[in-house]
Amino acid sequence: MTDDYTATTRGIRVSVRSFYLADQSRPAEGTHVWAYRIRIDNFSRETVQLLRRTWLITDARGRTQRVHGEGVVGQQPVLEPGEAFEYTSGTPLETPSGFMTGTYHMVAIDSGETFDVAIPAFSLDSPGSGGKVH
Repeated sequence: MTDDYTATTRGIRVSVRSFYLADQSRPAEGTHVWAYRIRIDNFSRETVQLLRRTWLITDARGRTQRVHGEGVVGQQPVLEPGEAFEYTSGTPLETPSGFMTGTYHMVAIDSGETFDVAIPAFSLDSPGSGGKVH
């Protein structure tokens, strides 16, 4: 388990913690799997909704996969001021380390203004991978 990575945009704080899933990984076959737990805290004064997400997933060879989709884990959560939303997801890589970063595309409910919230870059490191990628 790694330490939390955090970023705050417009009062929306995104915290991430990643976990290597040894029981789902097959290093000899080039499959390494991680879970990541994300918490989104609304410290702003406006109600916001997470509409879409964009991920950039980079492996140790520098290959980057872009993943874009609606919401997170099948939801488009609405966060009132002071509320938080947490979820867990995961990703496989062919290499024993890599990193992820991304963006949540949100809307302020009252004004209809859309804006992006940074997801902090975070390491995906398997045991014995020799350190962090970034």
